[in-house]
Amino acid sequence: MGLADFFRKKGTSSIAKDRLKLVLVSDRAGCSPEVMEQIKNDIIKVISKYIEIDLDGLDIKITQQESETLKGTSVPALYANIPIKDLKSSK
Repeated sequence: MGLADFFRKKGTSSIAKDRLKLVLVSDRAGCSPEVMEQIKNDIIKVISKYIEIDLDGLDIKITQQESETLKGTSVPALYANIPIKDLKSSK
């Protein structure tokens, strides 16, 4: 299940809100919304190999954070809140 499926389950106002967030976050990170969506899809795909996740509670974003090494400057930081439903059994 991709990120596009995640958006289809919501109403139009929720979809518009999520897309606006994606545009704002991608602007802060200096990359296009398409690249941001691809990053999210890749994260979901990789994590889904190992664990079953709750896509309704999924929240992945890029924010600005003060650099620990370069005082007075901010750098993009990736935050992911990915609710886990269950671990997949290893084969």
